[in-house]
Amino acid sequence: MSDEMIVKHCAPTLAGIKTGNMFLMKHTGEGNVTKEIRELNYILVKKGLRVLPLRITAEHVLVYIYRPDYLEKDLSDPLARKILIEKGYESVNANRCIRQLIAHFRDDKEFPHEVGLFLGYPPKDVSGFMNSPHDGVKCCGCWKSYSEPEKAEITFRNYKRCTEVFQMLNRQGKTLEQLAVVCA
Repeated sequence: MSDEMIVKHCAPTLAGIKTGNMFLMKHTGEGNVTKEIRELNYILVKKGLRVLPLRITAEHVLVYIYRPDYLEKDLSDPLARKILIEKGYESVNANRCIRQLIAHFRDDKEFPHEVGLFLGYPPKDVSGFMNSPHDGVKCCGCWKSYSEPEKAEITFRNYKRCTEVFQMLNRQGKTLEQLAVVCA
């Protein structure tokens, strides 16, 4: 798992302006994935970040990098709690929810669209997508926005700019440890 790949897919989370990001990487063997994630956590935990494999198949690993403090706050939103309960989550405790999300990725035949809540997407937009992915979309970017399109467009631009800046800094030699921001 290269720094370049992590920066490309997770810069807003590294910068502290987004709850979490996911990306798919080629599977190189169970021991390698576990070792890479352990090493990455060693670096990023000090910055308030965590790294988990959400799903491991013979070909790919779905990696989740997130800020636990942000996730706890996001999942405390009343609509987020309602969505999680409707999707069978037994608790709104972030750690338990992540374990259940992993189980959904493993066991469900359909993609768990509530994952948007774990990425910091507005609960209204997650709900809108889950109710009808095509009807009522006001704008598209990192996610489909069904409410507050102006705010979503600003967020999309901020994420894009953040990624561009972090990629430039990474190309100039900045490491993940140097790029990841400590958020209070």
